[in-house]
Amino acid sequence: MSPSILIIGCGALAQELAQLRRLNGWSQVTLRCLPPALHNRPERIAPALRTAIEAGRREFEHIFVAYADCGSGGAIDRLLGEYGIERLPGAHCYEFYAGSEAFAGLAEAEPGTFYLTDFLVRHFDRLVRRGLGLDRHPELLVQYFGNYRRLVYLSQADDPALEERARTQAGYLGLDYQKHACGLGPLNRAVTERMIRWPN
Repeated sequence: MSPSILIIGCGALAQELAQLRRLNGWSQVTLRCLPPALHNRPERIAPALRTAIEAGRREFEHIFVAYADCGSGGAIDRLLGEYGIERLPGAHCYEFYAGSEAFAGLAEAEPGTFYLTDFLVRHFDRLVRRGLGLDRHPELLVQYFGNYRRLVYLSQADDPALEERARTQAGYLGLDYQKHACGLGPLNRAVTERMIRWPN
């Protein structure tokens, strides 16, 4: 019998993680996601993870955390070190969506790059326009994005409507636009490479 596995994920990854669960037939995997709004207060991510881990330890044989460092300043890694739990690789979700090598190439080609994922494209108005107060104070646009030169849309789904929205968002920010199609491959590898270490 396969071991029971809990994936505690960021809510911004919920749709993609659920897709991977279906595509891979991970019947032994339960997915629980924390609110994506935690990214606005990264100091709260590790405490929220601790609560979820403590609850999960009573139910599951293995726990995996589908977060990167996410601006926590190493707090997530310190927490997971206490429990011997692994997480997704990298400093942020852009790296494991694109794959470390591809992301490093994008960052080297243009350090002044602002990245979007499918989730961020869908919630751009709430998280960027209103979240940064640009709807009320458009003059802040230059202060926030004046050092950026390019917007890269790291797409998980092949969705022309999302791509058009990402292109429009690049125009709003005054940035050159580039799409990098990631699909789910790099994220799938990042998760499965860790899950297969556990005995069936």
